[in-house]
Amino acid sequence: MASIDTGAIPSAGVEAKFRICRFTGLRVEANAEALIKVNAVTAVIFLLLGGLMGLGVALTRWPAVQLLPAEWFYLVLTGHGANVLLFWIIFFEVAVLYFAGAILLGSRLATPKLAWLAWVLMVVGAVMANYSVLRGDSSVMFTSYPPMMASHWFYLSLIIFAVGALLAVIIFFATLVVAKAERTYDGSVPLVTFGAITAAIIAVFTLASGAIILIPTWLWSIGLISGIDSLMYKVVWWGMGHSSQQINVSAHVAIWYAIAAMVVGAKPLSEKVSRTAFLMYILFLQLASAHHLLAEPGMSSTWKIVNTSYMMYLAVLGSLIHGLTVPGAIEAAQRRNGFNRGWFEWLTKAPWGHPAFSGMFLSLVMFGFIGGISGVVLGTEQLNVLMHNTLYVPGHFHGTVVAGTTLAFMAVCYLLVPLMFGRDIIWPTLAKWQPYLFGFGAGGISLFMMGAGTLGVARRHWDISLTDAAHAYEFPAAAYLMMGLNGLAAILAALGGAIFIIVIVGTILAGPKLSGPNAKLTFPLHDASRQAVSEYGSERHPKLHGTVVLVTIFFVAFALYYFVNWKYLSELWLFN
Repeated sequence: MASIDTGAIPSAGVEAKFRICRFTGLRVEANAEALIKVNAVTAVIFLLLGGLMGLGVALTRWPAVQLLPAEWFYLVLTGHGANVLLFWIIFFEVAVLYFAGAILLGSRLATPKLAWLAWVLMVVGAVMANYSVLRGDSSVMFTSYPPMMASHWFYLSLIIFAVGALLAVIIFFATLVVAKAERTYDGSVPLVTFGAITAAIIAVFTLASGAIILIPTWLWSIGLISGIDSLMYKVVWWGMGHSSQQINVSAHVAIWYAIAAMVVGAKPLSEKVSRTAFLMYILFLQLASAHHLLAEPGMSSTWKIVNTSYMMYLAVLGSLIHGLTVPGAIEAAQRRNGFNRGWFEWLTKAPWGHPAFSGMFLSLVMFGFIGGISGVVLGTEQLNVLMHNTLYVPGHFHGTVVAGTTLAFMAVCYLLVPLMFGRDIIWPTLAKWQPYLFGFGAGGISLFMMGAGTLGVARRHWDISLTDAAHAYEFPAAAYLMMGLNGLAAILAALGGAIFIIVIVGTILAGPKLSGPNAKLTFPLHDASRQAVSEYGSERHPKLHGTVVLVTIFFVAFALYYFVNWKYLSELWLFN
């Protein structure tokens, strides 16, 4: 193992075994390390299952292929949503919380036995959910809207999973208390840990919303409650369904900062500004849930407008700040590293062959240009009528959750797996290509589904050609082209996902051991990685000429796309 074992170190009457990582200098506690490993590995297993289901969905929506019959399509779509939007993401986020709480702060993990119980509950819930879906009586899709009813095992499984996840979040908060009490760090927590705290706070709101709606729905499914009001269900459920994606945003933005720090030595441009942006997420980001309800007649126009046209923009401002500060921090670090020529040498000479960096930067760009811009469009009450319940909606969240969150989580694995498992990345050439294959595939899925949605293709229908419909409707030829390209992009993303799993599992099982004093990482860390990622501090007098140009390009694209959609909206009405 590439570390120095410091043995048992007493901490306030509790003995905890630590080691010092030779590559980062971070103090790693054994219980935290073990739980990071098991949660991350479990996450990858559910990514594999959910990814296979997602490929089946994409190939069914491709009219020329139409892989699955209707009943199998809805079954697989339900499983795909649960496995990738809940299980893969949240298992990995728990690993990120333990890393940001225990490892970055050099602390022991609070109550490791309860942390193992949390993992067991999450595994039981996730396995039970897949069983209830695959048995064929819970094909209610991710949203599971009443009056559709799933098996009572399905609702119970999600409740059990949520209890385990909430317990893991509480353990993360307890670890922060332990670190503060035992003075394992000086001053304020590092920015990456602050981002994880943001994700954890939003997780409490999210899991509470899930419990508030899923417990009565479970009671309804076993006959103890006579009915569930569908509008009430939607309002509360989206407090979980959409807010769970806000956990993802906070977590993957924290990972952007972590990767930038560990690979190029980047420090925040301003700790205070970046922390303020995370604070905006806590205060306003959940309000974006309202964009799923803009077509509901039971919600007042005042409520819709306040949520989507005013408050939500404060959350958007938080993301815009990160969209400036992350590439800005990279530019400042690269200029410190000697890449000072012109406006863009810092970018052209960036470590594009390092899969952690390339995956992080692709995640940053696609989350902003694809997921971010489309999210603002969907969150505008007037524009929402153009795309509500079309394929534009899953196109948008493939730009956020897949091209943004999943790619960022994959990228950080290329740093954490060698440090946690003591084995170097196997098959480095495959690893270098993997973020590009998956990233461009995920970006293609998002763009082509949004294109089809703009042309009116329905979100939830298994057959876009509506072959068996009583009243036939022919979409433009471009819609069929978009769905074909979506299928090809899904194959590319699946290939990238398969390579990721092969490389990571191969590394864990058979990667070269990082033992001995001369062991080196194939994908190295920056010499100042520990200080940059685990200590409070900001850049001094950074020069950001290139970042300013990139941000200007983003704003121009944002304004043009926003204007185009208002033009589309104006064409819905004819004036005489």
